[in-house]
Amino acid sequence: MVSKAKLAIIGLVAAGAVGVTLQASTPAEAQSGGASWYGPGFQGRRTANGERFNTHAFTAAHRRLPFGTRVRVTNTANGRSVVVRINDRGPYVGGRVIDLSQASARAIGMSGVARVRVSRL
Repeated sequence: MVSKAKLAIIGLVAAGAVGVTLQASTPAEAQSGGASWYGPGFQGRRTANGERFNTHAFTAAHRRLPFGTRVRVTNTANGRSVVVRINDRGPYVGGRVIDLSQASARAIGMSGVARVRVSRL
């Protein structure tokens, strides 16, 4: 019979292996694609990292970047950019690489979906 201590060690080793795999699979330093935004309907709801969504904050959702990562998002149509902090997961729509808060979207002059470049800082 395997002791609880041995099971705990096996679990920690497995968790570490998963962490290394996830870290190695983070996206390249820059991405291009579609950006969308989400706003008032999500105000106050919990984001994937547990904090409350604030439509007025410069935050964003990304599928794989670690929470807390700061990225520069540049609207390729007008050259305007904003620095945002990743605090949520998404978008889950093909061709989109990031979901911005309403404030972040306004800062780069987008009102719907826009083509952007995302650079990790």
